[in-house]
Formats: sequence, C-alpha cells, structure tokens
Amino acid sequence: MADITLISGSTLGSAEYVAEHLAEKLEEAGFSTKTLHGPLLEDLQTSGVWLIVSSTHGAGDLPDNLQPLYDAIKEENPDLSNVRYGAVGIGSREYDTFCGAIEKIDALLTDCGAKKVGSLLKVNILDHDIPEDPAEVWVGSWKNLLQDL
Repeated sequence: MADITLISGSTLGSAEYVAEHLAEKLEEAGFSTKTLHGPLLEDLQTSGVWLIVSSTHGAGDLPDNLQPLYDAIKEENPDLSNVRYGAVGIGSREYDTFCGAIEKIDALLTDCGAKKVGSLLKVNILDHDIPEDPAEVWVGSWKNLLQDL
C-alpha cells in the first residue's frame, strides 16, 4: 500500500478537520499517512502520493498557511512527475470563486508534472454542514484508484 501525505490549508480549521478525518479512513483501509498542516516545500518528498485539502477565502485565495508552499512551487518549478495526488476543496457556492484555491493548486501541480488521481472534489458548505461526510464518500472511491499505482 502507498504512503500518503495529506496536506491541508485552512483559514478557520475546516480543511484540517477534513484532512485528519481522511487520514483516519485511509489508515483504516491499510494505508500509512502523514498529515501536514501548511507545510513548506522542503517538508515534502517530490514523489509518492499527496492528498491536498484546502479551503478558499477572499476572492478565491489560498489560506495563509498554504500560500508559502504554493509560492515556492510556482517559483522553483520542481519536477513533480513522481507525485500522484488527489485534491479536495471546501468552499461556498455563494461566491463565484467557489473552491478557487484548490483549482489553483490543481493547475500548479499539473504544470509541474504531477498526475491527478481521480477527480477533484469540491465540497459546498451550503449543502454539507459537515464537510467530512462528502469527503469520506469521495476518499472511499479515490483510495481504490491508488491500488493501480
């Protein structure tokens, strides 16, 4: 089974809770996980499986604790061709920049050669008071895609 690094970016804590919940579910399925809240680029291996969970604030902005990682990847343009990743965004459809942060991260990782596993999940907090619930359903399918890596 793959080792999975969960990366969360959160302003008010919801993405952290979702990342920790998903780590529990992945461990129950036999994966080993490491959860990092707002890591720096040097904290990450440029290979393996990443699962990014991010909220969006402002006008599609990244959370403050994830901005330094995003900026470093954009500036350094590391070779991430050995990274496979999944992405979960949390936001409100009330805004036209709904889940803008995870969309920016998704595009940047792809530009650096990382390969997305499965589809991007966008959780609308207006539909889900507890964002862990739809994320848990999503990760149930996503983890099965990792078996083919």
